[in-house]
Amino acid sequence: MFSTSMGAVSEEGNTIYLRPETAQGIFVNFLNVQKTGRMKIPFGIAQTGKAFRNEIVARQFIFRMREFEQMEMQFFVKPGTEMQWYEYWKVARLKWHNSLGLGADNYRYHDHLKLAHYANAACDIEFKFPFGFKELEGIHSRTDFDLKQHEQFSGKKLQYFDPEENKSYVPYVVETSVGLDRLFLSILSAGYKEEPLEGGDTRTVLSLPPALAPIKCAIFPLVKKDGLPELAEKILNELKFDYNVILDEKDTVGKRYRRQDAIGTPYCVTVDHQSLEDQTVTIRDRDTMKQDRVKIADLARILDEK
Repeated sequence: MFSTSMGAVSEEGNTIYLRPETAQGIFVNFLNVQKTGRMKIPFGIAQTGKAFRNEIVARQFIFRMREFEQMEMQFFVKPGTEMQWYEYWKVARLKWHNSLGLGADNYRYHDHLKLAHYANAACDIEFKFPFGFKELEGIHSRTDFDLKQHEQFSGKKLQYFDPEENKSYVPYVVETSVGLDRLFLSILSAGYKEEPLEGGDTRTVLSLPPALAPIKCAIFPLVKKDGLPELAEKILNELKFDYNVILDEKDTVGKRYRRQDAIGTPYCVTVDHQSLEDQTVTIRDRDTMKQDRVKIADLARILDEK
């Protein structure tokens, strides 16, 4: 763990430790959350926050750092049901990762043979980074170790009263813990591509999942005259309340496509002279480069579906 001193002068200060995980704050507040939220077991408490580890070798870009962002959930269950919930969260978490659309082949389970002293089951969801399969998320059955430790050293009861069983007990815990920085790296490394095009050119494309792309749609007036910029701006104003959209008027349409491909914008809409006549536009898909002619009135629905 990272140690530091708290006080104006280090020699007179108290030695403190930066937290190596976000979990313990959840355990300390377990009863506060359960009682104020009137929660019934099973339920989970999730948290995102900074964690610190005194890594001897921080390496592989942002994969292993001394200061990182962690997203953890502690799921409190009835003793004896923890393995059922452990299997449930293994499936649910992998399903969530697959929903990002980076490809099922990029993920795999790695079951732990050597368990931590507090666990009775543990596995990792690994992702295929450019440097091989590495841990992205850990799923652990932590038993009742943490709550009992806090009980012992604080002298306060951390027990749940089960109205169905009419008795109190210390819940067991299933933990899911994912590194936000690693998640970001997985999306960035899987999305970045350099693709050959006809004519010997290449394009740089960032195939971000549409839900995560910072800009959802770019709108291009074909030329900066003949009323096309005004129509493009009207479309922008209709879409901007639901989506982060931008207007791009500079350079040729081809250069504008390349610019949006490089920053991961999934869809581009081109307004041309035909748009003024029949209220239709061209929508282009970033990944396939396929273009379709659609009605302006249908744009919001199409973007919503995609």
